[in-house]
Amino acid sequence: MTRAEPAGDAAQPFRVSFVCTGNICRSPMAEVVLRSLAERAGLGDRIAIESAATGDWHVGERADQRTIDALDRAGYDGTHHRARQFDAGDFPALDLIVAFDRGQSRILRNQAPTRLDQDKVRLLLEFDSELAPLHDVPDPYYSDAATFDRVLGMIERSTSALFRQLAPALRQGIR
Repeated sequence: MTRAEPAGDAAQPFRVSFVCTGNICRSPMAEVVLRSLAERAGLGDRIAIESAATGDWHVGERADQRTIDALDRAGYDGTHHRARQFDAGDFPALDLIVAFDRGQSRILRNQAPTRLDQDKVRLLLEFDSELAPLHDVPDPYYSDAATFDRVLGMIERSTSALFRQLAPALRQGIR
């Protein structure tokens, strides 16, 4: 995975980072789903997508096998993922930072160096009006395969809603 360059140049892609607790379940799912949506729409070169963790427990590890399996059942490849920890120094290079629950959002906002950077942090479910009242995407880590599939369904739905909002600007090259 390549690191994002600083934002600001119109030729640069829109930069999104999905951040969950360990970067082995929810955030890799969203990264893979959004990348797939962008590539299928022919916009893969206009958006840079990454994921990270608020904690350092799994840095360097692959996605949880249940994540890889759920993605595979849904037609995605999650085998290339390696977990990393979010670095507050990344804020200036990112256009959007998507958290999966209110705790992660709070951690990220507290790490943000400026008010503008705090405003980049959003909850994933905010992008889907029907799921938004739930606020949080449940962490499937201590659950079974069926829960991973349900969580992936929530992520697919909300990530698709996010992409529908981003796609017109991406097509026009607007950041």
